[in-house]
Amino acid sequence: MLYSVTATNQEGIHGIVSLSSQKSFPTAHPLTTDEGFNPEELMATAWATCLNATIQALLESQKQARPSRVEVTCELHREATIGTGYYFQVNARASIQGFTLEEAESLVQQAHKRCPISKLIAQSQTISLQTVEWNT
Repeated sequence: MLYSVTATNQEGIHGIVSLSSQKSFPTAHPLTTDEGFNPEELMATAWATCLNATIQALLESQKQARPSRVEVTCELHREATIGTGYYFQVNARASIQGFTLEEAESLVQQAHKRCPISKLIAQSQTISLQTVEWNT
């Protein structure tokens, strides 16, 4: 095993999440201004960070001579289903500085196949991943 963490939540979206790494953070309802993180923020953060790190690892492994920055933006919407319940629609956009759109698309798709968060959500019908030209 390379890494393991356990998260414990005893109070839902109005409390504290404790981690086995001795860290903790507050939780808050997404429709309030209370300090804390909600599941929507955590999900978007997890995919944006993991996918970005995977793209950067691929660039490093390919020993790219070009100076490159990577930007991954995840937008998450909580949507109501017909009947009861909700679902998350997650739309990600990735861009790589110094690469053509075609080159970036190839790297982004390779990363999507390797990224652990992408692997968790890849079969979901409520995610999308788009490669876009670098604009920043």
